[in-house]
Amino acid sequence: MTHRQAVGRYDWNQYRTEIEYGLSDDFQIGAYLNAFSIRAQDNYLSDEVCATTPCTAGFGVPGTASSGGAYRRSGIDGASLEAIWRISNPVTSPVGVGLYVEPTWGKLEDSLEFRLLLQSNFLDDRLVLAANALVEMEREKYDPANGIIRNSMADLLYGASYRFAPRWSAGFEGRLHTDHDGYRFEQHTQTANFIGPNVHYSAERWWLTAAWRHQVGGSCYGGGTADCSLGHVWDSHGRDQIMLKVGYLLN
Repeated sequence: MTHRQAVGRYDWNQYRTEIEYGLSDDFQIGAYLNAFSIRAQDNYLSDEVCATTPCTAGFGVPGTASSGGAYRRSGIDGASLEAIWRISNPVTSPVGVGLYVEPTWGKLEDSLEFRLLLQSNFLDDRLVLAANALVEMEREKYDPANGIIRNSMADLLYGASYRFAPRWSAGFEGRLHTDHDGYRFEQHTQTANFIGPNVHYSAERWWLTAAWRHQVGGSCYGGGTADCSLGHVWDSHGRDQIMLKVGYLLN
């Protein structure tokens, strides 16, 4: 869930249901069904897009809604596939390493995501440090009047978690996000920093993880300056990103 922009109301929510299957000890595949909901009203304020009066805008909101009033839309967005190859195990090696790929086909955008997964365990596995280096090519198509928008992004996701009681862990996580025009990172347009706490509970056959990341600051460059104001980045980003994941072991 992405929540709040410069002013007004902006809620951009993604709902993903996944089934995963391990083909071997080190190779896993998965498939997602993706849904979404958007609610925006008088939320966007920047010197270039809406200088004096907040407009209704942001990722998923078409330009026809920018004259004001509330915009709402929800439904099934599309599907994703996933493959993860574990090169080394963090329980038996100093650093666990994995490779991740995820193509997505959706009504709002298509994307192709690659990740390098890193994890190290300490203190008899009670302390876990993890980082993901992510690159993604995006083909945004939620606003037919403005045509296809081709973007790419590179993110560093990082975090630490400590098991403070049986079944319970807590820690923090952060996201250093960059956006670029074009599929090949032709022009750097945005940088945003997020950080916040997380908590995890694991039972015998199910688990739950909750996290909150707050945007502590952002900057825009070149053709992306219309998406910034008040020292933050807007468009698909809010002040707060809230994640809730629930997993259940089927066999």
